[in-house]
Amino acid sequence: MLTDKEISHLAELARIKLGGEEKDKLKKDLSSILDYINKLNEVDTDNVEPLYQTAGLINSVRDDKDRNEFKMNDMLNEKLIGQAPHKENRFVKVKSVLKR
Repeated sequence: MLTDKEISHLAELARIKLGGEEKDKLKKDLSSILDYINKLNEVDTDNVEPLYQTAGLINSVRDDKDRNEFKMNDMLNEKLIGQAPHKENRFVKVKSVLKR
């Protein structure tokens, strides 16, 4: 069973605020998930072939290339970046998510 301290730490990492009932529910749910994972870890899988996918699809993703659907220009850039509450030059400025 997870402790209150661990749940508080996870909430801080996820940057969410939890009330007392939410903490209790999350503690119960996450503990249940971790208990199930521990059960799965007990299964002997030494002679089981790895299964990477079941659909038989090969190279089913498209190439990551420009499809020329939207030509970026100064007007479109201003419409997109202009909606952000904080910006710097042509970029959206966001708070750091990593603590130093």
